[in-house]
Amino acid sequence: MKFFKTPRLFFIPTVFIISFLVIGCVTTDPFVPVDHYVDREDFSMGAKTLEEKNKSIYRDKDRVLYFLDRGMLTHYEGDYKESSSLLQQGERAIEENFTVSISQEIGTFILNDTTKEYAGEDYEDIYLNVFNALNYYHRGEMEGAMVEIRRISNKLRDLAVKHGQLMTNAQKMALENGTEIPPNPEAAVNFNNSALARYLGMLFYRGAGNTDSARIDQNQILVAIADTPSIYKNPAPSSIQEELAIPRGMARLNVLSFTGRSPVKKEETMRIFLGNAWIKIALPVMVPRPSQVASVTIDFDTGESITLELLEDISAVVTATFAKKKNLIYTKSIIRATTKGIAASVLNTAAKRSKENKGVLSLLGLGTQILAEAGEKADLRVARYFPGKAYVGGINLAPGTYSFTITYYNNNKQVISRRRHENINIRANTLNLMEDVCLR
Repeated sequence: MKFFKTPRLFFIPTVFIISFLVIGCVTTDPFVPVDHYVDREDFSMGAKTLEEKNKSIYRDKDRVLYFLDRGMLTHYEGDYKESSSLLQQGERAIEENFTVSISQEIGTFILNDTTKEYAGEDYEDIYLNVFNALNYYHRGEMEGAMVEIRRISNKLRDLAVKHGQLMTNAQKMALENGTEIPPNPEAAVNFNNSALARYLGMLFYRGAGNTDSARIDQNQILVAIADTPSIYKNPAPSSIQEELAIPRGMARLNVLSFTGRSPVKKEETMRIFLGNAWIKIALPVMVPRPSQVASVTIDFDTGESITLELLEDISAVVTATFAKKKNLIYTKSIIRATTKGIAASVLNTAAKRSKENKGVLSLLGLGTQILAEAGEKADLRVARYFPGKAYVGGINLAPGTYSFTITYYNNNKQVISRRRHENINIRANTLNLMEDVCLR
């Protein structure tokens, strides 16, 4: 009778635990309803759906991501005031969560990375100011835009100090002599300078009449591209050199186009046999979201045309930032899973040696292993709605009113999308900046 009692005692809780685990693992991507609208570039409904599903998608620990995701969707929608409010809340949440997440870091060696507050990545902290500067510009609030530009400059300076990547004497000489910028030999793959952020700085400082600051950011665009060729595989756009040399009496139109979407994280699992138990290791991997867009052109009704050039591969920035942290993430995952696996293995070994408590110890061993499996989750948190690439272009025009068409092509030169812009007033001695988006 003892032989049959133990399996029954063992069987009922085990089935319950396994069923609980299986049911708990059957999940769907909560962003599917939002992405449904974003795929169709219906950003208004995308932002509305994200707000409706806020509580089911984001935990309190993830509030930074809610502010960033919805802030970007409302930006694309053209609700620049709401976008500003959300991105500013995201920035404050990053500042507040930074110290908290450091104190919680040791706990991630025992539990998992999702248990700590999300404090954002360096690039997320920079890009939120980039898009907030655009928010203010579109609202005609140039003072607010300049505040965001200064915040970007301060953050990039702090990152350069943090990573020890300041401009070298050789780079300064090259900039003075107009020669090719040599990379910093000490440069590592750290995100501490953004050509996109510097480009906006150059334009806004130029528009404000601050030529010295505009030139500094113009130089920093070239340095950023030279220092991190693993991120910037593209040359500096040719239009950069023209930005501070606008002929007298002429006006300049700058166009900034965002395409595609930045990568997201997916979970990959692997199992290692440790003694008498299999242990699960859950690892986050960065998954790109390819864009259909291969080129962008602007055709004016007056006959002029320009082809936009790639300035910043935002997807490459996201991937490189993750790559720097990957080893630590993987090490923590292995340590965490091994610790839990050892506990299950010890109980399984004890069960084999015990005569009186074999069933109980076996149950505890299996329960420990199952709970370890359920608790081992990869941290898949990342801002989902930043664009994948930023293209730029500029053209000098006589002041006046212009109409033009922005066309997006794929690799086969087939048209993906066309956007018509009618009666745009281009003025001299001011910033004329047009932003366009095609997230396909």
